Amino acid sequence: MAQYYTTMNLKSRFAPSPTGYLLEDTDQTRSPEIYERALLEDLRWFGIDWDEGPDRGGDHGPYRQMERLAIYDQYYARLQASGQAYPCYCSADDLAAERAVQRSAGKAPRYGGHCRRLHAEVRTEREAAGIRPTLRFRVPDQGTLPVSDLVWGERQYALADLGDFVIRRSDGSPAFFFANAVDDALMGVNLVLRGEDHLTNTPRQILILQALGLPVPDYGHLPLLLGADGQPLSKRYGAVSLRGLREAGYLAPAVLNYLARLGHHYSATGFLDSSALAQGFALTQISRAPSHFDMVQLQHWQHEAVQSLDDAAVWNWLAP
Repeated sequence: MAQYYTTMNLKSRFAPSPTGYLLEDTDQTRSPEIYERALLEDLRWFGIDWDEGPDRGGDHGPYRQMERLAIYDQYYARLQASGQAYPCYCSADDLAAERAVQRSAGKAPRYGGHCRRLHAEVRTEREAAGIRPTLRFRVPDQGTLPVSDLVWGERQYALADLGDFVIRRSDGSPAFFFANAVDDALMGVNLVLRGEDHLTNTPRQILILQALGLPVPDYGHLPLLLGADGQPLSKRYGAVSLRGLREAGYLAPAVLNYLARLGHHYSATGFLDSSALAQGFALTQISRAPSHFDMVQLQHWQHEAVQSLDDAAVWNWLAP
């Protein structure tokens, strides 16, 4: 596991999500272009630049996942040819009933493998009946998978607890963590920092990459950001957005100073510019405890940011 990175050997990416203003476009019901434009605007507001992407191209495009379906199909075919993936015809009702039985027995819900060994004739009959299958990854029945996490340390995952998981939906679109993992490998990403809600996706992504013979990046999972009610802030249900803060008059350096300190300890307690924030960042200083969104702290950094402005910048900020 790599412990140190330089700007010469590090390649990361903006941690995506299938929803809202922080997106991957594998969820077509919530991924219109307006979200993409807003995301890029937010990054520019912070003064963050990037080397590759949908707006400027690069050597690893296309950069929208729904434009990469032919690429994913090649890797689906490889997994099926090697017997590491298979079509699943179970309905949503079938799967819900299976999970209910497992929960009532005090077991963690997982796919039982009903379609693992279907005869070719049965598959043909079901497809002739118009049943469009998902594609599942075949997880080994036994053993454990060690995962080195840059924040959480060494973890062990029992493969029997994972169950065979869907990597392609019945409509042909990729599961986001499949597309995510393949994209990271093909684009040369070697460092992935994301929320701890993705911890359980990590062993699945590692299994996929190992099965395909693709490089596995280093993973680090950051603590979740909670609201006043102790629940994770949700993009789908109106959580505070950067656009909302910007329109309310908050300065980008204020928001940066606030966000950079959520779950991360800086030795310097005063107001820092973006360069100093970047230089002071260390994976070893990331807490595993969740952080709470606190408007009082945000107001504090807004005050500090305003105090750092010269007269011309203050008048520009106050202008309607």
